[in-house]
Amino acid sequence: MLLEQAVKEGRERVGLPCGQPILPAQSLIRFWSNTVLESPDKPAFSCLGQTLSYGEVDQISRRIASYLQKELGLNAGDRIAIQLPNLIQYPAIAVAAWHIGLVVVNTNPMYSSRELIHQFNDAGVKVVFVLDKFYDTVREALPNTPIECVIVVRALDLLPAPKRILGGVLMRLTGRWAKIKAGDWIPFPDLLKSSCTFQAYSAKLDDICTLQYTGGTTGASKGVMLTNKSVLSNIAQCLTVLSSREKSLEYSCVIAPLPMYHIYSYALCLGIIPAIKGHSVLIPDPRNISAFIGSIKQYQFNIFTGLNSLFVALMEHPKFKHLDFSKLRITLSGGMALMESVAENWQKATGCVVSEGYGMTEASPVVSMNPLGFQKIGSAGMPIPGTEIKVIDEKGVEQEVGGEGELCVRGDQVMKGYWHCSEKTAETIVDGWLHTGDIVKIDEQGFIKVVDRLKDMIIVSGFNVYPNELEQALTVHPDVSQCAAIGVPDPKAGEVVKMFVVSANPELTEDQVIEYCKQTMAGYKVPKHVEFRDQLPMSNVGKVLRKDLRVEDAS
Repeated sequence: MLLEQAVKEGRERVGLPCGQPILPAQSLIRFWSNTVLESPDKPAFSCLGQTLSYGEVDQISRRIASYLQKELGLNAGDRIAIQLPNLIQYPAIAVAAWHIGLVVVNTNPMYSSRELIHQFNDAGVKVVFVLDKFYDTVREALPNTPIECVIVVRALDLLPAPKRILGGVLMRLTGRWAKIKAGDWIPFPDLLKSSCTFQAYSAKLDDICTLQYTGGTTGASKGVMLTNKSVLSNIAQCLTVLSSREKSLEYSCVIAPLPMYHIYSYALCLGIIPAIKGHSVLIPDPRNISAFIGSIKQYQFNIFTGLNSLFVALMEHPKFKHLDFSKLRITLSGGMALMESVAENWQKATGCVVSEGYGMTEASPVVSMNPLGFQKIGSAGMPIPGTEIKVIDEKGVEQEVGGEGELCVRGDQVMKGYWHCSEKTAETIVDGWLHTGDIVKIDEQGFIKVVDRLKDMIIVSGFNVYPNELEQALTVHPDVSQCAAIGVPDPKAGEVVKMFVVSANPELTEDQVIEYCKQTMAGYKVPKHVEFRDQLPMSNVGKVLRKDLRVEDAS
């Protein structure tokens, strides 16, 4: 059976169209402004006990835009970095960038100085918004970056005065108030004193709106150029699937615990949820499960978003079963493979079937979703409307239904390319087809099953970790001759990093290796296991054979 036919018939069976849905607007700022005009008083974001409406968030974004343009002299096309957890400040800053045509560079707050230096230099970032507790790391990186201005954000900045003052006192008493050395930085509240007037930018569909960094098997991470068109196309595609069975998505309350610096949550909180005039409940620290559950128990939520490791952690907590799931209609999972046992346990606990999807940063990000009411547990769903797929073997020969090979994708949601990296773009997008690097097979109903990864990427709790980057960082250690990183199964994170080390010093210990990695890597990239070897398996041309290490470790 031909693959194209299987996908077409599968979509017809579940009531999905094949063509690209109509864009919700001609730019992201127009898309956002339409929601504000239609529902200015509807709740947009809640965090830390505070809820702001779409109109209120828009007013804050306009003050930020005015300050960035008038006081800092930023122009359309300039890049700003947002290095924050999930706080209401995050969407306000992003929308401010849309107002005046700036490019958002989403930055993981946990990045080390080394990682920040690469990203800020590669993107040419001029301004960074950083949470107070991470300021020291940014300050360490600053001399080696093009950053012109640092704006420090505190979690309590947007709270009303009484709550902000009381919260500040409590944080100081409990030692959670980050003490920041005097320096050339600007407190976020200063931006809110600005007027709401600025020269609005008339955005075009092909304009870059976001640089989303993703790692590479060759080492340094690359900036994925997402445009107004690619992001808006993906919003329209996803909404077609979500609304195929649910006709009343408007004003849904959505639990949004995943960080917005990750493309999955960024597209959700700033795209799909505003499109339905929904209410995003932001969770700044989803690892604090007790606080997480405490902060959402007051809401009758309709949509829950997460990934495998988060679902496991929630269900293991005794308070989870006391939440009110009576209004929960949709559970979305992405970012990492969903284990079938986890999906089954979630349905038993909440009464809601998990809809797993598949995507990648280069596709803005969604490629496939499980249609509501037709979920196939263990699959990544079927290609969303407006998305063509093909499966090719090592020689580039297209496979039919049931054949395994690399998944290739074509659609309006595909990236413009890699920032300042035309060679890598040409390698990844060939004749208009995005080569994903993932090995899949398609069944007769048009559902995608991810079999393996062509690349050596490790996925830790939904975050992409690239072995070459880790290996390059660790080989700088004077006692490390060689090393190789692989992913090993973990019941919560899906995978964690295991590092194989050939050492020139027999006294080097596992703890010393891990401690060294903590100084140069974000926490989720740090190896959880270290194994010392006399030598590593190598190919005839001297390349470390990670696949052999994976086989040996599994056995």
